[in-house]
Amino acid sequence: MKTPFIWDPYSDQPYPIKDRSYKKAMRKKAWQSLLKTVLTALIILPLSILTMPFIRPKTIDNRRFFGLGIDFDKTPSQSLELVEELGVDSLMIRFKLWEMEQFDAYLAFVRSFEGREIVLNIMQDREHIEDLGALEKDMQRIFEAFSPYVTTFQIGTTVNRAKWGFFSMDEYLRFYQVTQQVKERVAPKISLIGSGVIDFEYHFTAHTLFNFFKLHYDGVASLLYVDRRGAPENTQMGFSLSDKISLLSSMIRLSPKTANKLYITETNWPISNTAPYAPTSEFECVDEEAYANYLLRYYLLSFASQQVDAIYWHQLIAPGYGLIDSRDGLRKRTAFYTFKTMLAFLGEAQFLRLDIKRGLYSLHFNTARGLLNIVWTPDEKAIALPFKANAYDRDGKELHDKVLYATQSPLYIFMQETKA
Repeated sequence: MKTPFIWDPYSDQPYPIKDRSYKKAMRKKAWQSLLKTVLTALIILPLSILTMPFIRPKTIDNRRFFGLGIDFDKTPSQSLELVEELGVDSLMIRFKLWEMEQFDAYLAFVRSFEGREIVLNIMQDREHIEDLGALEKDMQRIFEAFSPYVTTFQIGTTVNRAKWGFFSMDEYLRFYQVTQQVKERVAPKISLIGSGVIDFEYHFTAHTLFNFFKLHYDGVASLLYVDRRGAPENTQMGFSLSDKISLLSSMIRLSPKTANKLYITETNWPISNTAPYAPTSEFECVDEEAYANYLLRYYLLSFASQQVDAIYWHQLIAPGYGLIDSRDGLRKRTAFYTFKTMLAFLGEAQFLRLDIKRGLYSLHFNTARGLLNIVWTPDEKAIALPFKANAYDRDGKELHDKVLYATQSPLYIFMQETKA
């Protein structure tokens, strides 16, 4: 039973034709896999929670950690110039399997970023899920052509949403297994990352990491959005962003199916007054000032975990959620400069520790310029800081105020004197 896909230009997502009988039949067919998802989660999630306190920090490569998603469909001729302006070296580029007729154009786009660390995100469609022979043929062509320029391939995305094509985790595991077999035959030196579960739905992640399929991930990809909870410090079922990362890291360490690497391959916040381009309702959207604050704080909290190998902000150009608004030419949002400043100040910084005291978040780094302290508070009330130092705002503007205040917008403070 097959269904064609159409492309929604507003949300960047493929949708199956809305045939309820088709969806019902496919879910009924997948009942055994759904049962395995439930049973696996009942065992793995409690065990992973118990082992969270024993997770040790990893060595994180800053050059790769601060990543950005770019898309061939969005002004490809200007993307390279914008990437160079930002100074970002770690990129996520999406390849849509239903656009194989544009293969040469995709390859030329990827080659234009040669020399950077690139993850190629292989996005599925229902045709390739159902026809594994076609998948094998097309993946061989992709690996042969792209492997000289791409070190890592993400296989599949948003696997726990039926509108993206998969109706069960077993379908995804078969999809990944065939792809891995092609990789071992054609390009054994490249890395494959997988799982690709979106949001805090780790029962699906558990199934992708604990199963009897013959497969192995070189790292786990997670689309760890927290936008529906507001600020990145907010909790969901008692789990903050840091807790969610810790739990996922625990699952990865327990799994025999994967190397100990974690990539957050998508995250962002939808922006107010951008309908129909925002992927959520206006209720979940934030203004551009909050968007910039949340972007930086998400990266900082994730970096402080010392468990995430890379984060790819989704994405450079998108009217509803990107660093650049493309509705009327290309307008750089405030967050563009926030991202640029973050890379400039933290590209080679060594993380020391995170302190959280009475609502004040304080991250400490060692840099070539000396000790760096980044401070903010998610609360509405500003907090006076007992520092005299060289200080910069979130977007890199030097501050000359006699008194510094921590607000929802993080400050970069290069320490000279620690007490006033």
